[in-house]
Amino acid sequence: MTTPPAGPPPARGHGTGAALPPGGARILTVLLVPLFMSLMSVSIVNVALPAIEQDLGASAADLQWVLAGYSLAFGVSMVPAGRAGDLWGRKPLFIAGILVFVTGSLAAGLAGDPLVLNLARVLMGLGSGLLNPQIIGIIQNVFHGRARGRAYGMLGTIVGLGVSIGPTLGGLFIDVLGPEWGWRSTFLVNVPIGLLAAALAAYWLRPPVRPQAAEADRSLAALDPVGALLLAAAVVGIMVPFILPGTWYLLAASVAFAGLWWWWEARMRSRQAATGRAPMVDPSLFRIPSFTIGTVATAAFLAATPGLWAVQAIVTQQGLGLPALAAGLTSLPASLLIMALSPAIGGFVHRFGPVFVVTGALLSLVAMLLGGTAFQRIAAGEWPYWTLAAALALLGPAQALVMTSTQVLTMHDVPLRAAGAAGGVSQTAQRVMTAIGLAAVTAAFYAALGVRGNGAQPDQLAYGEAAVAAVVVVAGFLSVTLLAGIVDLLRRRRNGTLSLQDDSPAG
Repeated sequence: MTTPPAGPPPARGHGTGAALPPGGARILTVLLVPLFMSLMSVSIVNVALPAIEQDLGASAADLQWVLAGYSLAFGVSMVPAGRAGDLWGRKPLFIAGILVFVTGSLAAGLAGDPLVLNLARVLMGLGSGLLNPQIIGIIQNVFHGRARGRAYGMLGTIVGLGVSIGPTLGGLFIDVLGPEWGWRSTFLVNVPIGLLAAALAAYWLRPPVRPQAAEADRSLAALDPVGALLLAAAVVGIMVPFILPGTWYLLAASVAFAGLWWWWEARMRSRQAATGRAPMVDPSLFRIPSFTIGTVATAAFLAATPGLWAVQAIVTQQGLGLPALAAGLTSLPASLLIMALSPAIGGFVHRFGPVFVVTGALLSLVAMLLGGTAFQRIAAGEWPYWTLAAALALLGPAQALVMTSTQVLTMHDVPLRAAGAAGGVSQTAQRVMTAIGLAAVTAAFYAALGVRGNGAQPDQLAYGEAAVAAVVVVAGFLSVTLLAGIVDLLRRRRNGTLSLQDDSPAG
């Protein structure tokens, strides 16, 4: 097996400080800039869709694929990419992912018709899927103890900003540069930043150190291509119905492919001693309680928040008649709080992580109670609009507590040799649940809007009541995060493992 690309010698030990190892800040910078671009590309395009429709003459189906193509390619490629990083080294895969993403961004920004744009978005998604699992693997290898918590805290900052600030930046580009160059700039901005990040990664990340492994261990067959194809089919089958209407029949195919994938991986694992080939994902990974519970908690949280922000943008623009920039600025207080709190929280995750998850989930439910009330009162003309931003600002500390903690807790007990594949599995679950959550939340919103409007053009009050229906669904997903956090907290209290050991398994 291949040791992941290393940075400086890792800082180990049981000290109380959370200082990063020498050169750690540079490594985090070069890791988190591409992460920010890849996550921002999910949300920034939402406010650009009307401009794309007007400039390229895109149909409704074309616009659906602008969103779906990126998400599908992103979700399908992460687990194989994580496994490839485990085998062949994470530095070259990380740099390759950046370059693929940059190429797709350039093609998207210069696209002259919807087909080219959608193909470019697929290429961007593949690049994102290639680079994202390497980030988790490199953090696991380079950072240890409280320094790892701090690193994941900064990662949590970037995740929160990437998801929530995208609409703000997209609206700003379009307002300043106009519709045509505004939407193109949402893609072209990635090109110079990505090229700089790739150059710095080549310089700052040390080459992967490989043990004396058999050449077969680094062959394409070692990647488990059958397992990769089966998992890709399962992921596509479960994501597409929640992205494109009228494709629910694919869910049955997804279940079948998922069953075949599990059977194949278990078979590969049972024959590993005889064949020398390991499965792409070792099924025993799911027998690690911290990994399974943490993946569920994170995925449920990410199923909730993107749908909420999407509904907020719809209500703000269509229901209240405010501009796109106002819709984007509503998420700014939460984004700033995530940015301010996540690094500090990361330094204490090893002591209080399980408690942080429960606390953050409870706080997010309070935010939903206040947010639902604000939607109703604003729609009725009783509260000013800024009260919605104030209510939803509580999602900032909630997300900082949950996401920072679950990143550390999920990966803590995973063997280092499997960090890339494990990170890919966890991130794939996040992408799948994001698609499901977005579909469920917006479906609840539009269903309630149709009932309240009685077939007529819905008024402002109807939008407020429909937003409350969406908030109820969001609260349901957040309750899953809370339940997972409580289960993990009770399990750790029973086992006497509330505080984590400084280092994860190295095997």
